[in-house]
Amino acid sequence: MHQPFDRAAEDLGNAVHLEHVNVQVPDQRLATLFYVAGLGLTRDPYLMVSDTNMWVNVGRSQFHLPSGNPQVLRGHTGLVIPGRAALLDRLATVAKKLEGTAFAFAEQNDYVEATCPWGNRLRCHEPDAARFGRITLGIPYVEFEVPAGTAPAICAFYPEIMGMPAALENGDGNVAIVTAGNNQHLRFRETDRPLPEYDNHHVQIYITNFSGPYRRLAERNLVSREDNQYQYRFRDLIDLTSGKHLFTVEHEVRSATHPMYMRPMVNRNPALNNRNYASGHDQWLWAMGPDQYDRR
Repeated sequence: MHQPFDRAAEDLGNAVHLEHVNVQVPDQRLATLFYVAGLGLTRDPYLMVSDTNMWVNVGRSQFHLPSGNPQVLRGHTGLVIPGRAALLDRLATVAKKLEGTAFAFAEQNDYVEATCPWGNRLRCHEPDAARFGRITLGIPYVEFEVPAGTAPAICAFYPEIMGMPAALENGDGNVAIVTAGNNQHLRFRETDRPLPEYDNHHVQIYITNFSGPYRRLAERNLVSREDNQYQYRFRDLIDLTSGKHLFTVEHEVRSATHPMYMRPMVNRNPALNNRNYASGHDQWLWAMGPDQYDRR
């Protein structure tokens, strides 16, 4: 039978969802101004609703923002957010209240870069099915800056230890691109610049083969924390041949049987307010409709 499709193009490997990026913030009010009022995202209405932590929904992913000394991801987080003009307006609206912080925003050719009050950088892209899949709101990638010469070994680490496909690209420097979900990636871009000390921020992924990576991590003494039946953590990426340390970022690893796996998330429509309210338009649809992409 003639095979007209590339079936391998739909393989995800072991990771099925990149759910959240976790950075501590010292001021929940300023975090609300930036992430909710400025970016137009939505505070989770069900969990972490006090003043010591805030979960902010981005389509089917989240930012987790517990109170504490500020943490800054060594790189940047990629977001898909539709409506560049509206985004710029929202960011401009909160600028006065964020004076005296690290807050900034600027237009680039194909994204808006926004910096949170403590220095975390976010690149906000318009929806693009060819680049990011069929999402209109979400976290398609997290990009880390890593020491020069480490990308090839990082590219070997994830398939062997985690069962997550990886590819090495050489464009603007070497980049290891690791599949972390459907059209979601962890990216590790080499840099010659000195890196700041790691401050314990983390990313969280769901995987289907939960015990195999655990066993391989444990054999190398890389499991850093035992959280519960459904979750463990590791922090260090190593060269599998030499054992040399490559990079540190905590991975919160959850099983697909975790009680919170793919729970529904509320995403408000930030264009609505009390003066222009239109019934039935409260939700921000995180996925493209059938008229917005070519299903081939």
